[in-house]
Amino acid sequence: MTYHPKSEFLRVMTERGFVADCTDYQALDEAFLVGVVPGYIGFDATATSLHVGSLIQIMMLRWLQKCGGKPIVLMGGGTTKVGDPSFRADERPLLTNAQIDDNIAGIKRAFEPYVRFGEGPTDAVMTNNALWLDDLNYLGFLRDIGRHFSINRMLSFDSVKSRLDREQSLSFLEFNYMILQAYDFLELHRRYGCLMQMGGSDQWGNIVNGVDLTRRVVDHEVFGLTTPLLTTSDGKKMGKSASGAVWLNADLLSPYEFWQFWRNTTDADVGKFLKLYSELPVDECNRLGALAGAEINLAKIVLANEVTTLLHGAEAAIAAESTAFEVFQKGGVGDDLPTLALSPAEIGDGITVAQLFVRAGLAATGKDAKRLILDGGARLNDEIVLDAGQRVGAGELAEPLKLTAGKKRHALVVLAG
Repeated sequence: MTYHPKSEFLRVMTERGFVADCTDYQALDEAFLVGVVPGYIGFDATATSLHVGSLIQIMMLRWLQKCGGKPIVLMGGGTTKVGDPSFRADERPLLTNAQIDDNIAGIKRAFEPYVRFGEGPTDAVMTNNALWLDDLNYLGFLRDIGRHFSINRMLSFDSVKSRLDREQSLSFLEFNYMILQAYDFLELHRRYGCLMQMGGSDQWGNIVNGVDLTRRVVDHEVFGLTTPLLTTSDGKKMGKSASGAVWLNADLLSPYEFWQFWRNTTDADVGKFLKLYSELPVDECNRLGALAGAEINLAKIVLANEVTTLLHGAEAAIAAESTAFEVFQKGGVGDDLPTLALSPAEIGDGITVAQLFVRAGLAATGKDAKRLILDGGARLNDEIVLDAGQRVGAGELAEPLKLTAGKKRHALVVLAG
C-alpha cells in the first residue's frame, strides 16, 4: 500500500499488517477524519463458538472502537441458512433454525472481552441479518435488488470461478449468497449509517458487490477493507492445531490450551502475531519477533500472555503460564491442565491407553493414538507408553494421571466423583 493514511484507524491497520486491500483508501481515510465511522464484519453461525481464524476480524473491530469508530457485529442468522461458497470445494451442510440460534448465543460470548456494547455513538452493536432476510418478498427482492447484479461479473469472482474451474457443483442457493451479503451492507447502511465492511480477502468480491449496490440504490459512498488470508509460516491454516480447532469459548477449549497454542507459535510468526493479536507497540512487537535462539521462547510467552489476557483475563494467563512452568520446567502436574474425569462405570475392567488419549483430546482417533504410541510420542506420568492396549484401572487413578503427547501437549485423567 503506497497511500499513507492520516487517520488513526487506517494508520494502525497499516502498521500492524491488517490491510490487504481497500476500495478507496483516501476517501475512507477522510471519512475517519470527519466523524464516527460505523464498520461491520459478518460472522456466520456455523458452530457454537468462533475459533482463532476469526480473531483477526475481532481485533479489527476492537481497534475500530479504540480509534473512535463504531463496531457492528453482524450475526448471519439468515445467511447461515444458505452457506458462503467462498473458496469451498463443497456445499455447507444446512442447519435448522434452532441450531443457528444456539450457535449465535454461543458466539456472542467471544465478543464481550474485545468490544464495548451499548447505546453510545462509538458503542458496539450486535444485530442479526435474519431480521431483514427471513421475511423478504422474493419477487420484490428480484425486482428491487436483483436487477443491479450482473451474472457475467458474478461468475468472474475468484470464489465462484474456482469452483467452476474445478467443475465442482455450485448450487443456486450458494450463488445467491453474494447477493444477500451485498444486501446486508445496504441494510446496515440504512439502519446504522454503516460506511465500511471489513473481512478476509476471500470476501473481496462479496464486499465490492455491497459497495456497488449501496451506491446504485441510495447513491451513497461506502467502503470495503480486507485483511490478508492468514496462514502460519509453515503453511497451516490459522485456527487449527494438531488436536483440532482452537476455539475462543472456554467451554470448548480451556484457557490453558488456548495459551499453549500461542506459546507453540513458530519462531518466524511471533512478530507478525504480536502485531495482529496483541496491543503491544509495533516497535516492541518487532523487537520481540527479532529475538533468536532461546530468547524467542520468552517472546512466545509474552505473545501467549497478551492474547490470553485479552480473551480470558489476566488471571487465566498467569495460571496458564504457571501450569506450563510446572509441567515443562519442573516435570510436575499443573493444576490448570485440561482434565478428563472418568467415572468407575466408564472405566469398568480397565480402559486402554489409546482410548485415554482420544478421550482426553490428545489424539483425534484410535488409529492416531496407536500411531503416536508406536512412534514413542506417548507418555503416562512421563514414562513412555509401549503398548496401545495397556489398560488403566480405577485404582490407578487414585492420584491424577498425566498424559503427554509429543513434547508440548498434556492432559490429566482423574476419577470422577
